[in-house]
Amino acid sequence: MELKISLVATPPLLALAEVLVLGIPSGAALKKALAPLTKELGSQLTKALKRSEFAGKKGELCDVPVHGTSAKATRIALVGLGDAASLEGPELRRLGARASRFARSLNATTVAVATVGIELEGAERLLAEGIVLGAYRFEKYRTGDRVSKFPLGKALVVTTRRVDAALKQQVADGQRVADAICLARDLINLAPNDLYPEALADYAQKVCTDRKEAGLSCTVLKHAELKKRGMNLIDAVGRGSRRSPVLIHMKYRPPGSKKEALPKLAFVGKGITFDTGGICIKPAPGMEEMKGDMGGAANVVAFMAALAVTQPRAEIHGIIAAAENMPDGEAYRPGDIFTSYQGKTVEIINTDAEGRLVLADALHYAVEQGVEMILDNATLTGACVVALGPTVSGYFSNRSDLAARVGAAAGRAGEAMWHMPLVEDLRDMLKSDWADLKHVGDRWGGSITAALFLREFVGETPWVHVDIAGPSMANKVYDVYAKGGTGHGVLTYLQLVDDFVQNSASKPAAVG
Repeated sequence: MELKISLVATPPLLALAEVLVLGIPSGAALKKALAPLTKELGSQLTKALKRSEFAGKKGELCDVPVHGTSAKATRIALVGLGDAASLEGPELRRLGARASRFARSLNATTVAVATVGIELEGAERLLAEGIVLGAYRFEKYRTGDRVSKFPLGKALVVTTRRVDAALKQQVADGQRVADAICLARDLINLAPNDLYPEALADYAQKVCTDRKEAGLSCTVLKHAELKKRGMNLIDAVGRGSRRSPVLIHMKYRPPGSKKEALPKLAFVGKGITFDTGGICIKPAPGMEEMKGDMGGAANVVAFMAALAVTQPRAEIHGIIAAAENMPDGEAYRPGDIFTSYQGKTVEIINTDAEGRLVLADALHYAVEQGVEMILDNATLTGACVVALGPTVSGYFSNRSDLAARVGAAAGRAGEAMWHMPLVEDLRDMLKSDWADLKHVGDRWGGSITAALFLREFVGETPWVHVDIAGPSMANKVYDVYAKGGTGHGVLTYLQLVDDFVQNSASKPAAVG
């Protein structure tokens, strides 16, 4: 059942839904927020607050009985939002997600969500995004009793503001952006026998075809074209599989902007649809999770779909290098040397470090588009997970100002990312006796040497590399993320585009 989100202006307790979830601030605003609820719910609320020791702190939840009260819902939950003065948008997105999950835990098919005692611009859109992200479940391969019997079909975003066309559009946009992020989740969660390089290209092409009027288009470079152009690193990684590698080039430009000077940006994704490790084969335990080694590519597809909703005044290139890393008689080997698309020669050290190879060719292709910034994102290194844990992405950049902008964008998006250093002393690890570069360094600083390798292929273009190896897939539900594919990063990239657009608009026009 497709989730339908509606916007209503009504006192929260009168919202017509089975479950009502209310966001409540802490501190001085708590008493004021609870006053109208206490008036309607009386001693039942007072007892529930005392029993749960609810104080409105972030993450707190109070389940309130409503039997015999005027409330329309059969269950009400209060969720703590923390200090109202420091409340930021991501907390409202989390509230929406928590509302969906609370409703689903009760097998409810309708839910309403609102904040009490808090006014925050854009709250309605953020709540809609969170509702969709929290309601997400991947059930493509489930049958019979494994299929959800009570899917969440209707959600109400309750507002105190006057409902007009603009506010309704904000809620609709929030749902569509979250739906785009769920597309990344779907792609990551697909079984590898259903998602291979050309299948991924088909998904990307469909996204663009369905949104052609919004400014999206797609070109796919197939295997013969890759070889003709000299994209030998992508070819090397994919040659051990009967599924041929491809390079996917999605493009967004707002309709009617043909003669307009716009910021021009590229977002690049690693699309290893399954990674056995190649000749340097991985251990069997956990290898099934390598269907998610295309998380960066999934993010690019979702991000481009979201741009069709947000419609920024920018030209955006979404570039994906897709391959399947398999071992057979044609597979590339440690000791092989290949000439990259850029022209540098690369000695292969470990065939399980394949992501940086396909990205190297894709990055130079992005440079050729004449963009002013390149961001690549990839499930690249276990070393980054060791350093930062499973819920934080590490990012590297060749420009300190760009790194700061990425950090600010991640903060506004509510996605956990940490700026990592490009330690120049480690560059020596990539020196080869036989070629221009080795693609793998020594054991230490593995995420840094991977980033240093990628830097070799961007030239002077401002660039940031985001290692999403930890949070691209989750082993349990947390924050707004579902178990499995998460789409972590997409919201940050949308914020970063907005930053470039705003900075471009603030620049004075050229004279002369």
